[in-house]
Amino acid sequence: MDHWKRDTNREGLAAFLLRARARGLQDPGLLAAIESVPRAEFIDPQYAGLAWSSRSVPIPCGESIEGIDFQARVLSALAIESGHRLLEIGTGTGLTAAVMARLGARVKTIERYRTLVEAASRRFATHGFGGISLRQADGSRGLPGEGPFDRIVVWAAFETLPRHFVEQLASNGVMIAAVGPGDGPQELVRLTKIGSRFERARLETVRMQPLLHGEAQYL
Repeated sequence: MDHWKRDTNREGLAAFLLRARARGLQDPGLLAAIESVPRAEFIDPQYAGLAWSSRSVPIPCGESIEGIDFQARVLSALAIESGHRLLEIGTGTGLTAAVMARLGARVKTIERYRTLVEAASRRFATHGFGGISLRQADGSRGLPGEGPFDRIVVWAAFETLPRHFVEQLASNGVMIAAVGPGDGPQELVRLTKIGSRFERARLETVRMQPLLHGEAQYL
């Protein structure tokens, strides 16, 4: 990384930390984990200047990853602890899986696009991220039979409340996902498993891509 990129990266990180603290996000462990991941290396070089931006960034296969501010809010709401078994639906570039692994989670992350899976796998290997199991799979049903998970995070929106995921969570486990129409505002919710049901808490209004079914056959 040349001097200009290093300076841009430092300035972007500093700006993000100021925004995070202004919103009350001050968890030192989470912020350290976020800072430890070379964010600019997990996105296309042409968008490296937006690595620490609050804007979403385009990635291959017609997808995008959320800006750092939103990612940090979601990760904070997950309240990840070392040793947690965590399921991520929507690997993207692998960036958030890397952060969650840095927090000590045992991450299973699934992605429908083979192109993204292969690229994320290379990044994990290049930067030495362990504790991550990555595969191409249909995320709409999660990973039945492979739980229970302490945490589940979905980087896409369900049309309706995904009640079938309750069976994949451990007792008092937490799932964060958006719920609502694919063409309109959605509600980001924190779902806590109490007994055999979800206790639902609204976090914020969002606009996320709808969760697609199946694996991509050509990408």
